Amino acid sequence: MNIMSMTGFGRGEVTEGSRKVTVELKSVNHRYLDVSIKMPKKLNFFDATIRNLLKEYIQRGKVDIFITFEDNSENNVAVKYHPEVVKEYLQYLNSMSDEFGLDNDIRVSTIARFPEVFTLDDVEIDEEGIWKILEKAIREACEGFVSTRIREGENLRADLIGKLDSMLSVVDFISERSPAIIEEYKATLMGKIAELLGDSKVDENRIATEVTIFADKVCVDEEMVRLRSHIETMKTTLMEGGGIGRKLDFLAQEMNREANTILSKANDLEVSNKGIELKTEIEKIREQIQNIE
Repeated sequence: MNIMSMTGFGRGEVTEGSRKVTVELKSVNHRYLDVSIKMPKKLNFFDATIRNLLKEYIQRGKVDIFITFEDNSENNVAVKYHPEVVKEYLQYLNSMSDEFGLDNDIRVSTIARFPEVFTLDDVEIDEEGIWKILEKAIREACEGFVSTRIREGENLRADLIGKLDSMLSVVDFISERSPAIIEEYKATLMGKIAELLGDSKVDENRIATEVTIFADKVCVDEEMVRLRSHIETMKTTLMEGGGIGRKLDFLAQEMNREANTILSKANDLEVSNKGIELKTEIEKIREQIQNIE
């Protein structure tokens, strides 16, 4: 299954008759799905429907969607005649003529200019027809959007697996190096005691106790087992794909915890350097994981 980056871009444009809809999508990483829609006011009643449609393609990310709508038909508005208004105007005009002895010179062209005789009303919006073309444009944009996310997601997967394999080699090095550290400590301890006591008898039990205490202090076997397990789990999860961002983030936190413990117990320059290398790789992984859906 594919994994998807939370960064993507898509564009869709559909023209049918006199109508044209253009949709552009872009996104960045975010903990949840956060959709911001910018579109003409006349399309606002499609807001909830658009959001539900986007959920078919997107699970996480901060998504901005821009919609433009053009309708070049000549039926956008309709002229409406109000005869009841004209009737009232005429009644009052006739009353004025009779009451004041004025010439009744009323013309159609004159009364037509009076307020509210004619009004321009928007034609009832064809919701079904508009949604049909709008949905096509949104799906076209979403398909291109998902393609870019998958492409970047596959690149992220390959890079992350490479980093995890590199970490496994560091884990192998530390595991192989750990027994030698104890032997080196024992040899150093024996040398110092021999230097101080000369030919005097050395208490082997005391030396064994000191070495045991040191070995327990620097032992990272449990941490190495857990770290290796987290690395292998992350590799398996990456290969499974799907919406794995949150799981990967949790695993990275656990890996970082184990690396910190290994570094704090390190009593050897080589192990310390490898511990720092582990920390560096984990930080890189955590940064990249933030962009996986």
